Amino acid sequence: MNFLVIGHSVVDRIQQGNVLQVKPGGIFYTAISLLNFLEKSDKLFLCTTVDKSNYNSFSFIYNKVEQEFIKISEIIPVVNLIIKSSGERDEIYENISEKIELDFTDLNRFGGILVNMITGFDISIEQMQEIRKNFNGLIYFDVHTLSRGVTKDYKRVFRSIPEFFKWAKCIDILQANRYELKTLSSKKNEQDIVNELLKFGVKQVIITKSSEGSILYYMENGNLRSIAQNALQTSTVNKVGCGDVFGAVYFYNYIRNKNVNDALLYANTAAGISTRYLEVKDFLNLKDDVRKQFN
Repeated sequence: MNFLVIGHSVVDRIQQGNVLQVKPGGIFYTAISLLNFLEKSDKLFLCTTVDKSNYNSFSFIYNKVEQEFIKISEIIPVVNLIIKSSGERDEIYENISEKIELDFTDLNRFGGILVNMITGFDISIEQMQEIRKNFNGLIYFDVHTLSRGVTKDYKRVFRSIPEFFKWAKCIDILQANRYELKTLSSKKNEQDIVNELLKFGVKQVIITKSSEGSILYYMENGNLRSIAQNALQTSTVNKVGCGDVFGAVYFYNYIRNKNVNDALLYANTAAGISTRYLEVKDFLNLKDDVRKQFN
C-alpha cells in the first residue's frame, strides 16, 4: 500500500532548562515513525521541502522514502522551542516557509493521506479542498501549528482559526491537543466542539492530553461515543515529536486494520515510548519498543 504524508521540515532548537539541542524536526518525526511500521510491500511518499545545508540531518530517513514530492528550497524554518515543566511550550520562528507544492493528479493511488500542519503554512485551504476533491480515501489531519498565529517577532500564539469549518469538511480523522482544540470553534466545552466538528463531516476526533492519555470521539447510530486511553507511564526525557508519533502510528494502524481501539492503544503507547528518546536515531527502535509492551 502507498501512503502520502504532507508537512514542512524544520530545524528544531530545543531549549529545556539550561540545555540546548538542535535536531531535525517537523514532518521528520511523522516520517521516521511511519517507516518503523511499514510492511515490505508498503511505500511512503513524503511531500515536504528541505534545504541543502540541512539535508544531511534528515537524509538517514528521507533517503528511505519515495522522493517524488520532496523539493529542495533555499531555506527552511528554524523553530525555537522553549520547553516548560508544565503546560504548552513556547514557539518562536526564524523563517516562514511558503506552502508546499503538490500535484493533485493520481492521488487515489494512495491508501491514505496524512496532513500534518507543522508550521501552519504547509498547505492552503484551497489545496486541502483540491486534495479532498481528488482523493476518495481517508484523510488524517493534525491541526498542530495551524492553531497558532504569528506575532511581529515571529512568536506563535494560539488564536481562533479563521473559518475552520472549511478545513473540517475535508477531513476524515482530526487530531488536536487540548489547547489546539479550543482554536477550532467559538464553543468552549470539549464535547460541544467535537459535536460541531462531527456535523461538518469529520468521522473521528482525537484529542491528545499528554500525561492524561487521549480520547477519541465518533458518532454511532446518531449518538456521540468516546474511547479513552490512559497514557503510558514512563520517565520523560523528551517532549518534542510525541504528537507526530501518535498521529503516524494511529493513521497506519487504523488504515491497516480498521480497529479504533487497537489503533488508539498502539498510538498512545508509541507516543509514550517516544518521550524516552533523547536522540532522534532512537526513534528507529520505535516499533520494536512498542511490541515489547505487549509481549
